[in-house]
Amino acid sequence: MTTNGLKFGVAIAATVLAGSVALPAVTASADSKTVTVGIVGTKDAGLWKTVAKTAKKEYGITLKTKVFSDYNQPNKAVADGSLDLNAFQHYYFLDNWNHSNGNSVKAIGKTIITPIRLYSEKHKSPKDFQKGDSIAVPNDATNEARALILLQSAGLITLKDVALPTVKDIATNKLNLQIKEVDAAQTPTALKSEAGAVINTNYAQQAKIKLSSAIYVEPVNKKSAEWINVIAASKKHANKKIYKEVVKAYQTKATKAYLKSEWGQAELPAWDITLK
Repeated sequence: MTTNGLKFGVAIAATVLAGSVALPAVTASADSKTVTVGIVGTKDAGLWKTVAKTAKKEYGITLKTKVFSDYNQPNKAVADGSLDLNAFQHYYFLDNWNHSNGNSVKAIGKTIITPIRLYSEKHKSPKDFQKGDSIAVPNDATNEARALILLQSAGLITLKDVALPTVKDIATNKLNLQIKEVDAAQTPTALKSEAGAVINTNYAQQAKIKLSSAIYVEPVNKKSAEWINVIAASKKHANKKIYKEVVKAYQTKATKAYLKSEWGQAELPAWDITLK
């Protein structure tokens, strides 16, 4: 959400796009072999076309995508039955949405994890930061927490043991680093004026910042579990065979090949990784 707004830092818009990547959305209720998946934005359209080929060939499923422009609507649509599945969020976002919406949507399969990164135009390593240096981080709750945890893992600060840390939860800051909270979309701009910036992958790519230029990458370990993206269904239909087959159609070598070809190390397959 990724991940990327709470998921991966994408700014939340107010409306839903009335359209789809391929054909108009038709849910499984109209055709038992047709499944529609809600996605946010069109970045993953090519990926889902690859999955659709597998779904058709292996399971006889016609897989379609419906595009939303914000993170507010896809879970609501799945919960009320107007949409079969969605694939736009990580576990953390889904858990928080469920907490406020009657626990009505359930993750049925893992997709990807998108590590966030620390960039600097002034330093080549986290060890190079000096006393009083400033680091920009996204200011929305989820991404700020991820950014601070990243800075902790890089050895720059330590945090109190809380689920979703903010700058107020910094326990030690030996270099007296100035943590500047900015809109996630503005972190690439902040990179030019600050000593460093934690930037979500989607915004780094939009700003044409090479991911390989990052001086530190979010570790993928046990603490990363909540940032894994998922395919989700309504809780009452989570065990549908056809939905499980869509998950299988996603979790393939073909999907891995597409992710590697299109995104390199930006989006990592998460369904068969071991988190240590």
